[in-house]
Amino acid sequence: MAAWLPLLLALIGLAAVWLAAWLARDNRPASPGLALRMALSGIVILLGTLGLYFAGDGAWGTAVLLAMALLVNLLGLSMWWHLRRIHKQGPRL
Repeated sequence: MAAWLPLLLALIGLAAVWLAAWLARDNRPASPGLALRMALSGIVILLGTLGLYFAGDGAWGTAVLLAMALLVNLLGLSMWWHLRRIHKQGPRL
């Protein structure tokens, strides 16, 4: 596999970690949970990038990509459920 794909995914993973740090500084009720989930997404992307780099082409590379996509999408659903729960509870005073 070309080295540009893991490099591109690593940049996306670093952007997700940066966004998590930015969310952690916010004082809205949903921010701590979103920051945690975003940091986990960034870590999953970075670990998937490392696995993709070492797996290379073939079945292992495809398996790593599918596992990474599945985990990131599950974390995205977790973010959505977190926001729904916060919205149903209303603002905390």
